[in-house]
Amino acid sequence: MEKRSDSLLFKFGIIFLVFTVITLALSGLMTYFSQLSAHRKQSEENIRNIGEYLERLIQAEGEDFATYQAYYMAHFAEVDIPFDFSEYRTAQAEYERLFAANYPGRTLGKDIRFEELSDEVKKAWFIYRHEYWLLTFEEARAAFHIPYTYYLVPKEDIYYMVYMIDGERTAKKDSNGKILYLGDEYYDAPEKYPVQWEAWFSGKRPNGFQVWDNEWGHTYAYYTPLIINGKKLGLIGTEIEVRTVNDAILRNTMQQIAAIALVLVLCVAALLWFIYQRHIARLSRLQASVRTYAAAKDATIATAIEQESNGRDEISSLAMQMAAMILEMENYMKSLLETTKELTDTKEQAARLSALANKDALTGIRNKTAYDNELRKLAWEMDEGLKEFGIAMIDLNFLKRINDTYGHEQGNVAIRKLCRLVCVTFAHSPVFRIGGDEFVAILKNTDYQNIDVLVESFNQELAKMATDDSLEPWEKISAALGYALYNPSADSSVENVFKRADKAMYTRKMEMKAVRTS
Repeated sequence: MEKRSDSLLFKFGIIFLVFTVITLALSGLMTYFSQLSAHRKQSEENIRNIGEYLERLIQAEGEDFATYQAYYMAHFAEVDIPFDFSEYRTAQAEYERLFAANYPGRTLGKDIRFEELSDEVKKAWFIYRHEYWLLTFEEARAAFHIPYTYYLVPKEDIYYMVYMIDGERTAKKDSNGKILYLGDEYYDAPEKYPVQWEAWFSGKRPNGFQVWDNEWGHTYAYYTPLIINGKKLGLIGTEIEVRTVNDAILRNTMQQIAAIALVLVLCVAALLWFIYQRHIARLSRLQASVRTYAAAKDATIATAIEQESNGRDEISSLAMQMAAMILEMENYMKSLLETTKELTDTKEQAARLSALANKDALTGIRNKTAYDNELRKLAWEMDEGLKEFGIAMIDLNFLKRINDTYGHEQGNVAIRKLCRLVCVTFAHSPVFRIGGDEFVAILKNTDYQNIDVLVESFNQELAKMATDDSLEPWEKISAALGYALYNPSADSSVENVFKRADKAMYTRKMEMKAVRTS
């Protein structure tokens, strides 16, 4: 059995234990108290900066925020906002829908004032703005790792504060946790909150902090007065845990351990000399053998490594295991190379099958499967704000007549000829064959912008073919084209745009007297 005194772990443990105790004792005494004051000031500066950051965000809103605050103070009891909302864009979209429906073509703040809006539109605007600002305060709280952010508005009955934006949500009573509680109000006695009221009455950032114990622990609170266009509106509150400050001090204390490096130099030098003489030299030889194997991949090096296993300590055990591992790796690499080749072949085959699954065999363009995938992508892009796209539907006329009269091969020629014309016309848009004689182009880029010119060019090309005597009858193709452009106010989905395009194509067919009668 291996003696405990032969263990490298035992030897290193005893030596490092002595020096670790010395290091920790000296570094703790020398650095902790010297860092206490400096880190407290740094942490206090951090929450000042967070308050100033939120202040700049609000001031960028200008009078819009003042309007939002005035509406809040007058109507918060009348508005129900969902408690568990996690984004504001739904509320924003609802407000924009109501505004567009009630005031088409007009812009808030330019040709219509907030006071002129209907109560319904005002309330929708307020819900959207409150969700936006509450999320902003919550995100700042999370980003800067502080326990609490909020915005206070003093009431006319002084020393009463309304928590207009409360970074800690509270549900309205009797709402089963579904409605957000607004207008939370507290009497903040001046003797208990002197820094808060100093910031409000002076309109200036205070020099000190409010220090108190509350449900978030022992905290520092800082207040930033919000002034917009010379008018004092409220206070931005930010808090940080004292424990966080102390944690920072401890971290910096550990970093300052280097201050006693001079004390450790001689001890560490002696320790390293001892380790080198007894252990590092052997490890260096073992390392050299491993490096040789890594460069040459010669498994015979395992014999040299086994020569280092002439003791009873961990290095000897490691040498034996390393030699065995090299031999196992040699066998494993051979197997791995074979497996890798098989996987590569499989991936290449999968890629080829994937391409075939999305390709139309007759025309070579993308098929109905690829079109369905493009629609899902397009729906996602609509949700992200895409506004400029359209759909063009193209249908080959009289395909059944061509098949019946000249044969299916000539019908295929007509389909391919129409496909080439569609691809040339809409060269900057993806084109799909979604049926026997049906093609779709997703209008994008310059094709979207010049759609009317492209439709005219398409129809002119068909007209030229119709009068070209050098073409066979089945090559004089006829086709109906209809398109629709996405209208954000009218189209709720890609399907709506498709249906309008299909209807336009069918109308064109009727104009061309090419509607199927059977």
